[in-house]
Order: sequence, then structure tokens, then C-alpha cells
Amino acid sequence: MSNGRNLSCAKTTVVTLGVAAMLSGCDGQYMVLHPSGPVGTTEEHLILISAGLMAAVIVPALAFLGWILVRFRDKPGNRARFAPEWAENRTLEVIWWSVPIVLVAIIGIFTAKDIYALTNPPEKNVKPLTIDVVSLDWKWLFMYPGQHIATVNYAEVPTGVPVQFVLTSDAPMNSFWVPALGGQVYTMPGMAEKLWLQADKSGEFYGHGANFTGAGFAQMQFSVISKPESEFASWVQHVKETSSTLTNQGYVQLKQPGNVATLSYSDYPSGLFENIVMTDGGKYYKQMNISAMPGMGN
Repeated sequence: MSNGRNLSCAKTTVVTLGVAAMLSGCDGQYMVLHPSGPVGTTEEHLILISAGLMAAVIVPALAFLGWILVRFRDKPGNRARFAPEWAENRTLEVIWWSVPIVLVAIIGIFTAKDIYALTNPPEKNVKPLTIDVVSLDWKWLFMYPGQHIATVNYAEVPTGVPVQFVLTSDAPMNSFWVPALGGQVYTMPGMAEKLWLQADKSGEFYGHGANFTGAGFAQMQFSVISKPESEFASWVQHVKETSSTLTNQGYVQLKQPGNVATLSYSDYPSGLFENIVMTDGGKYYKQMNISAMPGMGN
């Protein structure tokens, strides 16, 4: 009897420690619930609304299920009425169909409203920054058409400035995700997708490919570094003065499968991003007008 009690206590201790360990890491793990910009805040709001509305159905349903299991369990002396033959109840049918329909409609309205709002710059009165992004095996290339510099596995942005990331892939399809700043967008060969993000405070934000692409995927990380506009301008100048140029041959080498550290380039071939999109299939899409996209063709 003592051994059984000790085993039960040991199991309880293990479970308690496991829960404590998981909860202790919440601040670092759940970055989507600690947004650092308007896009992330909007998406967090949508997550909380959706979770709250779903909980309004799930919690009462689970409580009702527990009551049924206790009330109608088979035990001596149970006086619950046994009625094996019954017909449908129109009132209950209306309730358990109408409630989910109404909740799904409410979630749909909020989702559509927020998604369409996020296709526009988060801040209308500030000139945005455009960054062209190419996902490779297993690294990220960032090109700044306005500044004509490029980086690998990190991108610096000015704080409080809307940034439009224009994304494609020159490797298998991937997904660009900076959890603290906003949701993910797929990068696809031959396509140029757009994503608005903005950091409202200075700092370094974790980014990762969110779509498995092979052996080096686990190390396919990048950082988005937000700093004041004056420091951003100084960084751009520093890159121009101290870094080498990314040539076409250098790009061919860079795109080969493998992981690399952070890199910086003072210049890159004109039209490189457009050529990547068109070569990988964009030329077959008649509706693909890369030059008309904001920040493209500069």
C-alpha cells in the first residue's frame, strides 16, 4: 500500500514539474501573443476573439458531457429515466445548429475585416520601406531596392516605419514568418507575394522558415533588427562602405544548398529579384506584372 502511495506521489511530482517547466517558457515561446507591432497586435486580437468564441461553445459542451456521464452512469439505484425510443427534438436541433453557425459567421466577419485591412500599410503617414526577399536552401536573401544593398539571414528596418516585404523563392516553397511582428506568407517560385510588417519598438525579432524544406531547415533562421531611422541610415552607409558586392556568380554560389552565417553586400545586380521570379516561372503568368509592384524595378 505504501509503495502504491509513493508511486502516485512520484507521478504527481513529475506532472507538476513538467507543467511548471512548460509554463516557465511561455514568454519566450509564444511570441505571437507578445506582438511588437500593429500587424501582430491585430492578429493577436483576432486570435483572442476566435479563441473566446470557440471557448463559449467548447466549455459548456464539455461541462454538459461531464454532467451526462455522471447523471446517467450505470450504477445501482440510478433513478435517471431510461427512454430508448425517442424522436428528434426540434428545439434542441435549432439550438445546436444555430449557435455554431452564428459563431462562425461572427469569426468570419472579424477575420475578413482584419485580413483586408492588413493588405494596406499599417501607418499611412510614413513613407514605407520595401525589402525583396528570396528564400533559398537553407538561407534568406534580403535585397533593399531603395538602398541597393543586400543581406543574408538578417534584415535591419527603421522603427515605426511600415515595411513591405515582397517575397519569392529560388528553392522549394517555404514560408516567411516573424512571429512577434505578424503572420506568415508563403514564398513560391515564380510568384511575388507581399507582406506588410512594422516594428513599433527597437529590438531584434526572431524569424524562421515555417515550411519544412529538407536537411538544413532547422537552421534556416533569420533576424529582423529594428532601430531608429538615424541608426538605420548609418547602418546602410556602413554596409555600403565595408561590404563586398553580390555578383551574379556570387548569387549562383549562394543559392547552392547549405547553411551560412549572416552576410552583407554593398550592391547587387540590377533586376536580380525580377529575374529570379521570371526565370522560376513568373514569365508564364500573364497577370504577373513585377515592375508595377511597389518597390520593384527600382
